[in-house]
Amino acid sequence: MSVAIRTSQNVLVEYEPASIGDRILASMLDYLIIFGWVLLVLGIPAKLNISLNTFYTVLGFLPIVFYDLLSEWLLNGRSVGKIGLGIRVVMLDGSQPEIGAYLLRWLLRIIESASFFGGIVPIITVAVNGKGQRLGDIAAGTTVVKLKPAVSLDDILIRPLPENYTVQFPDVRQLSDRDMGIVRQILRQGDSEVLIRTADKIKEVTGIQSDLPNRAFLETVISDYQFITTQ
Repeated sequence: MSVAIRTSQNVLVEYEPASIGDRILASMLDYLIIFGWVLLVLGIPAKLNISLNTFYTVLGFLPIVFYDLLSEWLLNGRSVGKIGLGIRVVMLDGSQPEIGAYLLRWLLRIIESASFFGGIVPIITVAVNGKGQRLGDIAAGTTVVKLKPAVSLDDILIRPLPENYTVQFPDVRQLSDRDMGIVRQILRQGDSEVLIRTADKIKEVTGIQSDLPNRAFLETVISDYQFITTQ
């Protein structure tokens, strides 16, 4: 299963859901942040023999309780741990969740953590769901994806071009390496409708005019960009 996310260039890119290991490591990083907060707010005053009243204690624990909700809402679907692991919460259609979706995820996380089996429930749910979703994700219609798709040899190897290669579309210099990665990925997928939309969008952005078939046009764009950027 993959999640399609529309880029600023109006091109669809598929991202894979974050693995269980990624999500566990992200949670561990978040727990370190929470542990540090506990030491700062509660541990230091105790060490200095400063008495803590009920109000101060409750106030100190509020950021712990709301950490997941506030961090994901304010940091565009990410907590500190998710930033460290390069993963993010998105809707299943790739769009950005609204506050209601984050709230549902947060409420279900509390219920999952409070259950008899604790953290085992979300791990099992993510493993068997097929869409990388725990109970909170299922309720909110969200999942967690890797922001950097796995890089293949096609993304990093430069195809040899003849020394007398002639650039057909000089305006491809307006594009970026990231754009080229997207085009390569779309060429590998081979979806004719996406090829059409991608070719049309590149022509619109760069002002290029061409009667080449869509696949041939995109392959030429890649070759031209490679030649221009490696000279």
